[in-house]
Amino acid sequence: MKKLFIINTLFILAFVIMSESCSTKKEVLEPKVRLETSYGDIVIKLYPETPLHRDNFMKLVDDGFYDGVLFHRVIAEFMIQTGDPDSKKAKPGQSLGTGDVGYTIPAEFVYPKYYHKKGALAAARQGDQVNPKKASSGCQFYIVEGRKFSDAELDMMEKNMMRRAESNLFNQKVQEKQEEVKRYRIEKSQEKLDALRDSILVEVHKEMADSTAYKYTEQQRADYTTIGGTPHLDGEYTVFGEVIEGLDIVDKISKVKTGSMDRPAEDIKILKAKRVK
Repeated sequence: MKKLFIINTLFILAFVIMSESCSTKKEVLEPKVRLETSYGDIVIKLYPETPLHRDNFMKLVDDGFYDGVLFHRVIAEFMIQTGDPDSKKAKPGQSLGTGDVGYTIPAEFVYPKYYHKKGALAAARQGDQVNPKKASSGCQFYIVEGRKFSDAELDMMEKNMMRRAESNLFNQKVQEKQEEVKRYRIEKSQEKLDALRDSILVEVHKEMADSTAYKYTEQQRADYTTIGGTPHLDGEYTVFGEVIEGLDIVDKISKVKTGSMDRPAEDIKILKAKRVK
């Protein structure tokens, strides 16, 4: 009987240790952060599949970097943006949005698993002209507010995505065949140029025919038509987390009166950002 008691006790202890270990591991892989704002609390969780963004964000949180920053860019039915260190001591009406930490984070697109549904947490970045690899800001981020879309609107957006993808693929293949293009131009052979163009188009259409990368998944359509979001940003900015509590606070912030450069007329501040279990 005593031996059985000891075995049972050891089993229970092992189970408890295993449970605590799994819980700790999840906290590391999917950490949660509470943003205590002047409008209320927002709790976000970070995704394990975007470790560069997750680890950088958590370091900044632990360092107190976000304590005192403003939501410096707010656009109704679009998003609320924050993380500019210059906003901590900004004067009324001061233009914000260029402050950073001196480095960027390589893009981590996990699409279509993670996308710009309402409540998505994503990294801000500079435009494609100066940032073709779509690297993220080291500190600025936004939370999606968005709006609801109809199926017809999503159908049109799919077609537009497909057209852009086809155009980009065509240009890429033309670039790969520049030697042929130059030779035919020197020969002044429009016939050969037309034939090359047609052969490239056949390749493009063949590669795009079976592609599902430019079609919304059932879950995306369900979210974009019911809770809303900003689907046109998918694949352009890294989504690395989502709001799990406080979407009503995001709603309130998104509706405030704004002035120049979409800065709220009255300051809205992150009072404290901290880890939560």
